[in-house]
Amino acid sequence: MICGMQESTGGWTLGPCGLALRIGVGGPGTDGFGQAAEGRATQAGGVDVHRRWLQLLNRSTGRPGYRDEWFDEQCGGCRFWIALSGDLGLDWGVCTYADCRFDGRVRFEHDGCEHFSVRDDGTFG
Repeated sequence: MICGMQESTGGWTLGPCGLALRIGVGGPGTDGFGQAAEGRATQAGGVDVHRRWLQLLNRSTGRPGYRDEWFDEQCGGCRFWIALSGDLGLDWGVCTYADCRFDGRVRFEHDGCEHFSVRDDGTFG
């Protein structure tokens, strides 16, 4: 057991809250605005959680001023992003970069920040 985490099939489960994390695992993305989540996010409030968390975005692809280079620097392709398990893990993960203000916080796979570091294998999600 590491810091209250217990190993489970396919990843690590945080014992006290039951939130599971899977390292380097995720599914296909959405359009970046949550439309693809309709009707499929079923765990922990699902669609409501997805919509509520979208308000936490640092860089929204729908906002004016979104830079073209940020499309290649999204959380889902960052070595420090760990996907959640279940339906929410198709779009959401946790930042694990200690020097980032988002460390330990849930992040949308199409969000991003200045600490982006591409994964060694080049995968996304």
